[in-house]
Amino acid sequence: MQVKWDFQGKRALVTGGSRGIGREIVKLLADAGAEVLFTYGSDQSAAQSLRHSCGADGGRAIPLKCRHGDDQEDHRLVRSLQDEGKELHFLINNVGITRDKPMYKMDGGDWTEVLQTNLTSMFFITKGLFRTVAMSRGSIVNMTSVAGLTGLSGQTNYASAKAGMIGFTKSLAKESAGVGVRVNAVAPGYIDTAMLRDVPSAKLRQVSDASLMRRLGKPEEVASVTAFLLSDAAAYITGQVIVVDGGLTLLP
Repeated sequence: MQVKWDFQGKRALVTGGSRGIGREIVKLLADAGAEVLFTYGSDQSAAQSLRHSCGADGGRAIPLKCRHGDDQEDHRLVRSLQDEGKELHFLINNVGITRDKPMYKMDGGDWTEVLQTNLTSMFFITKGLFRTVAMSRGSIVNMTSVAGLTGLSGQTNYASAKAGMIGFTKSLAKESAGVGVRVNAVAPGYIDTAMLRDVPSAKLRQVSDASLMRRLGKPEEVASVTAFLLSDAAAYITGQVIVVDGGLTLLP
């Protein structure tokens, strides 16, 4: 049974919202009545398709072009939202990229691009919009990964960024509780999205068989956990990392 959330009158920003997990979060929030701003990098057709598919219950999805990891682009996005002078109830830092290879083959560009996009961009967006979220005593959810908890071979850059997001989440939760802002993180395992396209099929079968649930996760399952953390049902939860991995990290 799918929970029916009510986010009427709420306003959210989802970074990296045009595909994968972000797309499902945008759809869920908009269909629950929220006005959802979401960023996309270059695929305008996917962004417009998502916009037109959202809002069955009065919510709206509004695409905003932003190349996260470019400091000027991140600051431009923040300034445009600040200039609107509207409250922001929910901030979902979801944007992320991978540049996978063994560490000894990884060059400075592979390292910097992943850290800039996945971690530094989150800092600039959250710092710039925190006052707006605090005005509404809102909630922040950061999309980390099991890679940030356990490490993964070939992902020293990605795992470092995701581990940094966990430290960021816990530290900010301690700083922001006094102004009524909750900050949590979701750590997905292997989720069936386009990000897995470059993973060999044999590796995916191995991962699926290894998890306790014996399958890949679905992006809508991660979106549901995110919605819970944003909602009043999670009003006493902050500074936590909720793992959504089918039991993968429980295995030796």
